[in-house]
Amino acid sequence: MKRIASLVLGLTLAASIPAWAQDQYVALPSYRVGPYAAGGSGFYGGIIDYFNLVNLAGGVNGVKISWEECETEYNPSRGVECYERLKTKNGGATLVEPLSTGVAYGVLDRLAVDKIPMTMIGYGRSDAANGKVFPYVFPLITSYWNQAAAMIKYLGDKNGGMDKLKGKKIAYLYHDSAFGKEPLPVLEALSKQYGFDLVKVPVTPPGTEQQSQWLQIRQANPDHVILWGWGSMNAVAIKTAQRNGIPREKILGVWWAGSEEDTVPAGDAAKGYSAMTFNTPGNYPVMDEIHKKLYDAGKGNLADRTRIGSVYHMRGVSAAILWVEAMRTAQDKFGKGKPVNGEQMRWGLEHLNVDEARQKAIGALGMLPPVKTSCDDHEGSGAVKVQQWDGKKWNAITPNWIVGDKALTRKLLEESSAAYAAEKKITPACAK
Repeated sequence: MKRIASLVLGLTLAASIPAWAQDQYVALPSYRVGPYAAGGSGFYGGIIDYFNLVNLAGGVNGVKISWEECETEYNPSRGVECYERLKTKNGGATLVEPLSTGVAYGVLDRLAVDKIPMTMIGYGRSDAANGKVFPYVFPLITSYWNQAAAMIKYLGDKNGGMDKLKGKKIAYLYHDSAFGKEPLPVLEALSKQYGFDLVKVPVTPPGTEQQSQWLQIRQANPDHVILWGWGSMNAVAIKTAQRNGIPREKILGVWWAGSEEDTVPAGDAAKGYSAMTFNTPGNYPVMDEIHKKLYDAGKGNLADRTRIGSVYHMRGVSAAILWVEAMRTAQDKFGKGKPVNGEQMRWGLEHLNVDEARQKAIGALGMLPPVKTSCDDHEGSGAVKVQQWDGKKWNAITPNWIVGDKALTRKLLEESSAAYAAEKKITPACAK
């Protein structure tokens, strides 16, 4: 009887072990409603599509990926609430991605305590690339500072050389938030260095009315306009620029103002408009697989199939590719076929090497720049491209990846992260 009771107890305990014990759990404080819903739904849809694709193939060395979403509406306080709600679920989150500078700032100081790494794919706090100060934060691919530097590099080349920017006027129309203010240190430093006049024009979020701002720009008569917008603000900006006689060819958008959701609503006003990107538009084998294995089988995350391979969707797929590669990298060190914890995932993110050979194996060669991280560099690239809207689709107009003044951005990064470390009483060091 004792043996039977012991056996029953053992079976009961085994049955009570939840499924998540063998899964790799990722927290997704996402947003699919509100003025920024297009960006959030496309991005998180791409992430989940790639996770499902990996799971269909057996997971990461047999480890399936699980996730849970929590609606933030792109609201910082809601985002922090979602982070707190998700972080302890399913055995504990091993990665988080809020796709919001405000939310990222709100949880930044909690990450090292909770031992949960956070990625900021193409956004957020640029000085977090210094892993000695921000061990659990990864502004992967490229930051706002490196994007701003690359924008000025592109405009300089367009004018025949960086020296030709002297005496030029560049208007900076920006979302008046942490997101819009983030690149100002780089733009201001480059303005002094190259002698161009930087005209700052803030727009109160969500930016559905911009007539006064574009009148100000028209009066300034700049040589170029940088549009640092987000969500519904972008289509309004493109249309209002046209009404005020500002040629779209003068406007260069941030990559969050460079999606189909920004240009299609603007209609003919968007044709010829250019924006930055950290993804090359086009067709890739991995996107074909998502079409065939998920959407043809009724398993895709997005209701609208026309969004598959769109800018936001592709960025979500790119984010998930980097995360899965971090999982593989961590498993190579800590044990294949086993889920890794937050500390181990942090190590994997810090030792990424997604080169062209690995991209080719994934079916994403050239879709994103090669990414190689280290303790000193949690960004891993800093390269971007420029794309242009032809009225129907985006086309890359720079064949090669562009890198701006990284010496400048590194200097600013070191200064800013050192100030943060002093304020928070952090002793900079590489995490083990």
